[in-house]
Amino acid sequence: MPAWKDKLDRGDILIIDGAMGTELERRGAEMHKLTWAGAALIKHPEIIVDAHADYIHAGAEVIITNTFGASPHMLNAMGYGDRAAELISGAVDLAKRARDKTGRDVAIAGSISTMAAGGDLADPGNRHSDEEIEDSMNLMARALADGGCDMIALEMMQDTIRAATALEAAKGTGLPVWLGLTCARSKDGSELVAFDYPDIRFDDVVDALIPIGPDVVSVMHSDVDVTSVALERVKRDWSGPLGTYPEAGYFEMPHWNFVDIIEPSDLVERAKQWVSQDVTILGGCCGLGPDHIRALDAARPQLEAARGVGP
Repeated sequence: MPAWKDKLDRGDILIIDGAMGTELERRGAEMHKLTWAGAALIKHPEIIVDAHADYIHAGAEVIITNTFGASPHMLNAMGYGDRAAELISGAVDLAKRARDKTGRDVAIAGSISTMAAGGDLADPGNRHSDEEIEDSMNLMARALADGGCDMIALEMMQDTIRAATALEAAKGTGLPVWLGLTCARSKDGSELVAFDYPDIRFDDVVDALIPIGPDVVSVMHSDVDVTSVALERVKRDWSGPLGTYPEAGYFEMPHWNFVDIIEPSDLVERAKQWVSQDVTILGGCCGLGPDHIRALDAARPQLEAARGVGP
């Protein structure tokens, strides 16, 4: 049994990586107006390898491919639709190169997103049809599986239709599927809503996706201040493995604004709370880098001690 799977089954702390897109931008990779960090697969493959390797050295046991912004429908908008399968599988190869470079047996998760090409990644205007998204998700899932990833990481799932399409496509590969849910507080603060869709209740997203049967559920790309509340909502319908990887800062296509970034030590304190809520998978999303992962790795004894304390 792979080490990551053994840890997951035992309920031990499993550290995943931090952000890829914002880390690439921080390192000087050009961000594209249509695909954000997806273009780095073509223009900056060595920066991707180095970022993966630094996360591994920081203590990550699972690294996530740079494919969040490289779905077939996004690549098609950029003029690379005919190379989608090649580029997506190639992203897995870049992660493998980093694994080989470090000599550490880490797992590779293939990232899938339903985000749109262009200025508004959430696509409220339906730039892409549901049929295009379905074809894109199926091709992407197959390409990641063919590339040799160990699991599929669905990221920023925040609606009830396209996210379900992505989840079904991922499950069709036969690989473990890690479902990443994204949320925020409503304007009046009374409830949780989808991160980019304030008219969609987080309750409805959970109700729609959990029954499809992911293997792991994470609250990700969400502010640290809503994560604990979101976890409690997820736990009402989910008793399997739980993860968290929050974000900090904010996005203005195609750039990330590195403001109000949580200190690594503060992330550890938050992580203790999440572990007490039965979380075993910990990492970072946009704005969080290798220093945050290093801090989580160094805090393993404290995190293990926090298990079972309760909120």
